[in-house]
Amino acid sequence: QVQLVESGGGLVQAGGSLRLSCADSGTAADLNLRAWYRQAPGKPRDLVAEFTSGDNTNYADSVKGRFTISRDKVKNLVYLQMNRVKPEDTAVYYCTGNRWVAGKRFDYWGQGTQVTVSS
Repeated sequence: QVQLVESGGGLVQAGGSLRLSCADSGTAADLNLRAWYRQAPGKPRDLVAEFTSGDNTNYADSVKGRFTISRDKVKNLVYLQMNRVKPEDTAVYYCTGNRWVAGKRFDYWGQGTQVTVSS
C-alpha cells in the first residue's frame, strides 16, 4: 500500500525559503518518488520540478534558479527546496511517485501541502 505524505508547507514572506518533504508512509516496495506539482485556486495542477532519466532534473520556467528538487534514495524521500519565493508561488504542492507491478505502471499522489507567500 502506498500513502504519500507531504510536509513543510506554511506561510512565508516573499523572498523567504521553505523546504517541502514527501515520504511514503505505506509499505510499498520499489516506489519511485519523482516529482512535485502545484495547484493554485482556479488553475490546473502544473509541474514544478521532476526527476527525468537517472538523476537529471527538469523545472518549470517560473521556478528555475529558485527551487531545487532532491531525494534521499535510501530513505525514499523527496524534497523541494524553495528559495526567493514569490506571491505567485502560493498553491497547494503535491508530490507524486510511481511503481511498476506486473508490467503495469501505477501513479500515486499525496494529499498536498499548502504554501502561502505573503507580499
